[in-house]
Amino acid sequence: MNWISVCLLCSLINPAFLDTQKPTFTIDYENNEFLKDGKVFRYVSGSLHYFRIPQLYWKDRIQKMKAAGLNTITTYVEWSLHEPFPGVYDFEGIADLEYFIELIKNENMYLILRPGPYICAERDFGGFPYWLLNVTPKRSLRTNNSSYKKYVSKWFSVLMPIIQPHLYGNGGNIILVQVENEYGSYYACDSEYKLWIRDLFRSYVENKAVLFTIDGCGQSYFDCGVIPEVYATVDFGISSNASQCFDFMRKVQKGGPLVNSEFYPGWLTHWQESESIVNTTDVVKQMKVMLAMNASFSFYMFHGGTNFGFTSGANTNDTKESIGYLPQLTSYDYNAPLDEAGDPTEKYFKIKQTLEEAKYAVTNEISPNPAPKGAYGKFYLRPLVSIFEKVAQRIKPVISNVPLPFEDLDINTGFVMYETTLTDDQKNVENPVNLTVNTVRDRAIIYLDQVQVGTMNRLKANTTISLNINRTVQNLSILIENQGRINFGDFIEDRKGIFDQVILGNKILSPWKMTAYPLNDTSWISSIKSVENVNSVKLPAFFKTQFTLPVNYTKCLDTYLDTSGWTKGVVFLNNVNLGRYWPLGGPQVTLYVPAPFLKPSPYVNTLVILELEGTSQDLSVKFVDKPILNGPIMT
Repeated sequence: MNWISVCLLCSLINPAFLDTQKPTFTIDYENNEFLKDGKVFRYVSGSLHYFRIPQLYWKDRIQKMKAAGLNTITTYVEWSLHEPFPGVYDFEGIADLEYFIELIKNENMYLILRPGPYICAERDFGGFPYWLLNVTPKRSLRTNNSSYKKYVSKWFSVLMPIIQPHLYGNGGNIILVQVENEYGSYYACDSEYKLWIRDLFRSYVENKAVLFTIDGCGQSYFDCGVIPEVYATVDFGISSNASQCFDFMRKVQKGGPLVNSEFYPGWLTHWQESESIVNTTDVVKQMKVMLAMNASFSFYMFHGGTNFGFTSGANTNDTKESIGYLPQLTSYDYNAPLDEAGDPTEKYFKIKQTLEEAKYAVTNEISPNPAPKGAYGKFYLRPLVSIFEKVAQRIKPVISNVPLPFEDLDINTGFVMYETTLTDDQKNVENPVNLTVNTVRDRAIIYLDQVQVGTMNRLKANTTISLNINRTVQNLSILIENQGRINFGDFIEDRKGIFDQVILGNKILSPWKMTAYPLNDTSWISSIKSVENVNSVKLPAFFKTQFTLPVNYTKCLDTYLDTSGWTKGVVFLNNVNLGRYWPLGGPQVTLYVPAPFLKPSPYVNTLVILELEGTSQDLSVKFVDKPILNGPIMT
């Protein structure tokens, strides 16, 4: 009888025999270790978000992280990307989650999955799809509310069967799966919800991977964030005392490995604040402390990437949701070890050296170097059409006696123009007169007869401006910009637009015509011809140029679009939304342009800009080979 026959006979006699051959990932609470197939395992991971990186670059970023000495990658799953509208699912292109997982496995790396359903991640609405605001009651998100749970259950019934084959116990590379996300930082503290979401995860993951939670380094976070029978981990950065932070884990579970699930080698930046910088020496120092404690940890972020389109979120630094609003940059460079373009930094090489010294299996299969960038030069745009013109109105206006928020109009992104015609009675006021809009989310530009007369900004909580109204004025228009929904804290139910009556003096203005500009498609612009008289186009307006890359570039290279001289708006390249620009606000001046977004010579590229308030003097933009993320700040 040969060896195979013996094994087969053993399995027939004792079915448990085959079970011992299955891969397992578990926790040894007595010896404070992870066990992979019964052997001690420690990970050093880095966060990498597939939804912030062109798909063609996924493999490159994964390999660079492996070359630095990491054995694991951590990623969120963004619900809003995969279910942009109820029951409409997308798992292709940049949303091809399975392909991303397979690339990681092909590099013999493991994966920590963070499916949310809420993820924060400095993304619009914390990764929730906007339509949840229309189908769930207020103050119901992340609670035991039956409506909210219904939509989470439905989403998981689509997502989790895709994930299951990739769980470690099923032969895949997913070793840990996070339940919820930093729940201790949320006001609800709903114990019933925590048990429900735990059991929902269990029904799919079973014992094929370890379920875990993440909370901040503080007692209050652990008071509400811990979920019974789910492994509790902590997150902290360079300024925290590692021992004190890990003590919070020890208070709620007496054994198991020490884990810092978000170790911050960089930090996020908001518009109108200085670029965040985290010192490399401090990062390495904290790394060495955690390595000496036999802790596992994950860099957040190891490579940040870009918030293309309207995907960036916002924070609030106040206890009131209407003030202290801080929208985040289009760039998610994060001062990370791999910069926004995926190039290694000094921080990258210091981390690599530290892991080598700690006897980690650092691979030298590749030697990362900064990739060449394209300095393609200057191009001049021509004005096309003002958004006040009907040709720019792609969505039928809505008429209402009261202003309606974006969500009531079923609008997710972009802008809504609120317009009303002033009656003789409304114009019969003593100048100057106050225009009051109590709730502005997030930024308003005010026009009288299509001439800009002021702005209101949620950041500064200015909801009243002084106007001079004369008898010839006909129309009042208010353009509201959605600058990104709040992604963290108690105010994530962040609806956009105007919510209250608009008052001129003591007179309520009505009715309102509302025209939406979600800007999820710009292909229609190709049929519009440039105007000859530049001054005849009223801002906000679309501008356009077409160009071919210089012939001396044999292939497309990454580049940066320098928006210096322009004021505020959105850029589209070959119908891809590169994101918001605001060089006047700062600190970000350039927009990252990956090579796959460009067309090589002799093909023609089309660049479209929607400028809100003020163009550059000669209507030009430049493609440069270096980013500018530390420009001057508007005060």
